[in-house]
Amino acid sequence: MRFIEEVVVDEFLPTFRSMLAEELRGRDLTQSEVADLLGISQSAVSKYSHGEIERCDEILADQRVLDLVARLGGGLAAGEMSQVQALAETEILIRRLERGDLLAALHERSMPELASYEGDFAIHDDDSSLRTTERILGSVRRGLRILENASGFAALIPAVGSNLVECLPHATSIDDVVAVPGRILDVKGRATIPTEPEFGASGHVASVLLAVRETGNQARATLNVRYSTETVDHLETMGLQTAAFDPEGELSVAIDEVADDSVDVLYQTGGFGIEPAIYILGEDAASTAAIARDLTELESA
Repeated sequence: MRFIEEVVVDEFLPTFRSMLAEELRGRDLTQSEVADLLGISQSAVSKYSHGEIERCDEILADQRVLDLVARLGGGLAAGEMSQVQALAETEILIRRLERGDLLAALHERSMPELASYEGDFAIHDDDSSLRTTERILGSVRRGLRILENASGFAALIPAVGSNLVECLPHATSIDDVVAVPGRILDVKGRATIPTEPEFGASGHVASVLLAVRETGNQARATLNVRYSTETVDHLETMGLQTAAFDPEGELSVAIDEVADDSVDVLYQTGGFGIEPAIYILGEDAASTAAIARDLTELESA
């Protein structure tokens, strides 16, 4: 695991400082004056000046870096720019280069796992797409652990298997929904999760969640379990509002007819070639799994 800050420290700063030291020396400043302006030792300035520091070719060739070095060099040498201003200008460029730009590319090169995340992002932004997707994946993993450890949950798994799904805040398709590839299965009375959750791994359960959200319901997660009238009764005993929909109609239309922002559980009683099922809704995967865990206690009582 390599942090983008390491890329800044190991690749950007040595290259940038050496370029700025060269710029200042080219403006007839002494090594001592350059060292004072950059806050480094004279020996470091000497190493920069003599090419003893390994530099990054991509940074050396970036026109924005070249322009900033020239501007800072001129301002510092003339006494028209303070060190604080020079620092601020440099930090602004660093943040810019981290957002889907040069430093992000260098980071990806040193940590290829980042290549699977599409779009531009700054890895330390609170609202970055990477952070959001990883939080959702983490939520589903926590939910799956709850189900694995819930005594008796396997008895709630329908013949087609269960799936625990959670979507992005502005999900529009199943590719925006995390689920378990292959579903959660009952293997000899134990809930078994065949592989790690990932985006786009569910068709039906993800479609149910997306249809629910189209009604204005704010649920972000769904878990399907086997249907029985007793299970519906238990969920209502838990204080959850239930609603039945027609499984043989168009899914989005059928759900829109019965769901609203107050519905916590949807169910359908089956049809030709359609297994009956219950869909527990929740604010995230972990809390949805916790509802199922509590349900198993009622089922076994």
